[in-house]
Amino acid sequence: MPILARPGGYISYTSVGSGGPPLLLTHGYGATSAMFAANVAAIGGAYQVLTWDILGHGGSDYPTDPAAYGAAAAIGDMTALLDQFAIERAVLGGHSLGGYLSLDYALTYPDRVCGLVLIGTGPGFRNDAARNDWNRWAEDRATRLEQQGLAAIRGSAELHADEHRDATGLIMAARGTLTQQDSHVLDGLPSISAPTLIVVGADDAPFLGAADYMAAKIPGARKVTIPAAGHAPNIDQPEKFDSELRAFLDEVAAMEAAS
Repeated sequence: MPILARPGGYISYTSVGSGGPPLLLTHGYGATSAMFAANVAAIGGAYQVLTWDILGHGGSDYPTDPAAYGAAAAIGDMTALLDQFAIERAVLGGHSLGGYLSLDYALTYPDRVCGLVLIGTGPGFRNDAARNDWNRWAEDRATRLEQQGLAAIRGSAELHADEHRDATGLIMAARGTLTQQDSHVLDGLPSISAPTLIVVGADDAPFLGAADYMAAKIPGARKVTIPAAGHAPNIDQPEKFDSELRAFLDEVAAMEAAS
């Protein structure tokens, strides 16, 4: 995979296809861009699809400086990747943490986002106690990785220990990129103007409510619940997911052509 040099360390990425609108896919915490490999193969012939590994994951760098991690750094990496291909506007798709980062990006750079695909994700927390619980969970992930190494990775279809060199980057990312500081993403949902597709697995109980909330708050958002699918519906039911994604990209392409 090619790499792109960034201030915090290099990021690993792929680019497939050449059609528009381009799609930038961002994986969730503990996963890598490999979680989208089958989906990219299914749609990459019609659209340019970019995937990348968040810092501390997969083939990207594992810096030891805590300042290299965080949502702002990840958003900067996403911008640099789009700039690498001279992409002015793209559809941002993200799973779990990747969906949260895509929402944050759309609020930070709305003119560069022509669509959002949010997969098994949530917008964060307004309640301080709930956010503190989330951050304690993130710290627990980091502690278990310190104690068990990559053996601590388990639970969902997109998580594979052998896709990471070691646990050091995941530990840093849990304490930096995964944690949340405020409710600005959740508060900003009504201001999102990009067409939005929300995809959630019917068996992904922790994120069903979040999907409903985002569908109610983001103007014009459409929610799709995929049966017999868990936290990674693109892996559990790829044909259904790919069909919904292609239809959405076709809609965005038509709107972009008409604008």
